[in-house]
Amino acid sequence: MKRIVNPVEFLKRKRDGGRHSSSELSAWIGAYMDGSVADYQMSAWLMACFQRGLDDDETVGLTEAMLHSGKVLALRSVRRPKIDKHSTGGVGDKISICLAPLVASCGVAVPMISGRGLGHTGGTLDKLEAIPGFRVDLDARRFERTVKQVGVSMIGQTAELAPADRRIYGLRDVTATVECIPLIVASILSKKLAEGIDGLVLDVKAGRGAFMKDRKSARALAQALVRVGRRAGKSVVALVTDMSAPIGRSIGNALETREAIEILRNEGPADTRELTLALGVEMLLLAGAEKTRTRARARLEAALASGAALECFRRMVSAQGGDLRVVDDVTRLPRAKARLAVTAKQSGYITEIEPYELGLAAVALGAGRTRADQRVDPAAGIELAVQVGDEIEAGAPLAFVHAKSRAVAAAELERVRASFAIGKKRRQTAPRVLETIV
Repeated sequence: MKRIVNPVEFLKRKRDGGRHSSSELSAWIGAYMDGSVADYQMSAWLMACFQRGLDDDETVGLTEAMLHSGKVLALRSVRRPKIDKHSTGGVGDKISICLAPLVASCGVAVPMISGRGLGHTGGTLDKLEAIPGFRVDLDARRFERTVKQVGVSMIGQTAELAPADRRIYGLRDVTATVECIPLIVASILSKKLAEGIDGLVLDVKAGRGAFMKDRKSARALAQALVRVGRRAGKSVVALVTDMSAPIGRSIGNALETREAIEILRNEGPADTRELTLALGVEMLLLAGAEKTRTRARARLEAALASGAALECFRRMVSAQGGDLRVVDDVTRLPRAKARLAVTAKQSGYITEIEPYELGLAAVALGAGRTRADQRVDPAAGIELAVQVGDEIEAGAPLAFVHAKSRAVAAAELERVRASFAIGKKRRQTAPRVLETIV
């Protein structure tokens, strides 16, 4: 490993628009992890990257350095193709919970390491933990055993996997460098490649409820992720998907888990189902399980119709300590003490549903967190009664607010109501999948 002789000279090079070799980036990350480079020096470098950028070679080098800052799983005992999915985050995004067991039921291994919610977006781990007893803290050995035996396991990032990413992300969050695309790419891919996967499908969201607010920015991020992921030796494809309205009809942990189980029962909202199938098709194609999108979709639909996908989910819940009764009776999920209706003040058609404000309202109700150390209320959230394009009468419910008390629920009623726009003409809904980046 090349030693960083002078961190200040390293910083100056990027500040002045120079570039770093892969060996230099490896040494830089190593020096940061052993304390030779201080947080304030790493922060300065992150800002220089934000302003000057990193080319693809540098981004690959940074990804590899962060990947190898900790343990990299091999999952050697898992003989099936290993494919994961990552979403850049959105409102009502419960897709992983139904997607992973669905794809696993079709013969593809899905080792999925997920995160918690922060800000207006929810986290897969919080949603899974709404199932009483469900453990997301499996160690590497049990994680591998579960993937081998069940075909799928969903856990949180351990301290051993890409630890440099965890530390650097904390600095990015407080130094206004989160939006830097090369840093986003290295962060996402270093965690995902540490899982020992063969391929990755990315759901890059665009719209008001997404990190990337417009399609152009989302496309740029998707293209960068695909390029760098392939340079790192993995099969990668990305879907750019619409986040101009919440996904499905639920926002909040237990509510979203319930909706995901409905999808696995071959029920649930059409848009949640469609996005699940679209991502599943790409996962089967990457794995080589099917050769065409038509056949891949038919296989997924058959797994839903036969109950095979639900059975795979049941086995995962059992393997990870969850209450199996929830799979057959979703009323066993946590339920809020207060459920208040938000009604329309006029008749017409739903023309917009603002996802960002609804995400913030859900956080205020207790469904999310603004700091990483906060606890969530699994029962809190928002249940949508309408979607874009629906007709509504004055006085009819737009949504139902779930909270631990009527007072907490009542405090968010007006914000929720203001998130629904009602017009005189029906608006056509956009497809969830906007484009595919290969």
